[in-house]
Amino acid sequence: MAEAPDGTVEEGEVDQDALMAEWEAMADDDGGGDMGADDGNAMRVLDQDEIDSLLGLDAAASDDNDQSGISAILNSALVSYERLPMLEVVFDRLVRMMSTSLRNFTSDNVEVSLDSITSARFGDYLNSIPLPAMLTVFKAEEWDNFGLMTVDSALIYSIVDVLLGGRRGTAAMRIEGRPYTTIERNLVERMLHVVLADLSAAFDPLSPVTFRFERLETNPRFATIARPGNAAIVAKLRVDMEDRGGRVELLLPYATLEPVRELLLQMFMGEKFGRDSIWEGHLTAELWQTEVEIKGVLDELELTLGEVMRWREGSRLELACTPSSMVELRCGDVKMFRGQMGRRNSNIALRVNDRLIRDPENV
Repeated sequence: MAEAPDGTVEEGEVDQDALMAEWEAMADDDGGGDMGADDGNAMRVLDQDEIDSLLGLDAAASDDNDQSGISAILNSALVSYERLPMLEVVFDRLVRMMSTSLRNFTSDNVEVSLDSITSARFGDYLNSIPLPAMLTVFKAEEWDNFGLMTVDSALIYSIVDVLLGGRRGTAAMRIEGRPYTTIERNLVERMLHVVLADLSAAFDPLSPVTFRFERLETNPRFATIARPGNAAIVAKLRVDMEDRGGRVELLLPYATLEPVRELLLQMFMGEKFGRDSIWEGHLTAELWQTEVEIKGVLDELELTLGEVMRWREGSRLELACTPSSMVELRCGDVKMFRGQMGRRNSNIALRVNDRLIRDPENV
């Protein structure tokens, strides 16, 4: 509160000089009052540009997709898409196929280009979607998980205009403040089926998968397919139809791509992940020449420790086997074959009758 010239205190005003003096007194008490000229910079207040740079919100850095400051620390746990080199091959194949498919679909000159492939958290991506837009939830049948496709408003009205016979040379009209009509939703859904079919075909050389259309949403809250903190791959595609067009964004969570992660790690199609076929052949040849010890087990008995301790010279063990009983052949503790024991010339022999198939759960 500050006093007016007539001595009255005006409500809502603050005596700036008194407040400044109080701050200086507090600073002198903390610093001892002996700060030099250089120490005065320690009390300098950061301006807005420095705060944005510290938080990683610098506009210049965001244009280059480079993160800095606290933003870089928080997002350091995200897996970079560069660790999945085969994804670029898949999306390049998708771009070529979409160009042809959309030309046939619209009977117009369509050019599709890949703007970027980035990693993002699912919650951050949903918050960054410019509305109005249509969000398509689709399911990867063989991978048993979901993905998300976003079509922006510009492309929606461009597709509607083209399919309903709009003249060339006129920009698509953008109408705000109303929900999409049934006709607009049906026309866009037809285009989405074409894109999903191309996406399935783009993954075919790597791993056969069917992307099935699930539902179409306009509210991002109803298009949630993963936890907000989960990492995902976001591919941004640009669709140009002469003077019209828009963007299509594909989001694939890392959980969806997990079944084919090893295939996406390849540097090129058909890579063997660094394995050398020469060494594989050499190791196989040496394994076939390895000598192993095989034991024939006639029978097994379960005895207590007390019974074993009572054994003396001349004690007998009665085995529940006959000359026609089957004998197990083991390599260590692994049962390999079962056969019948006999004699050939002056040697004891065993004829293998069948092979024992091991249970993988008990190996």
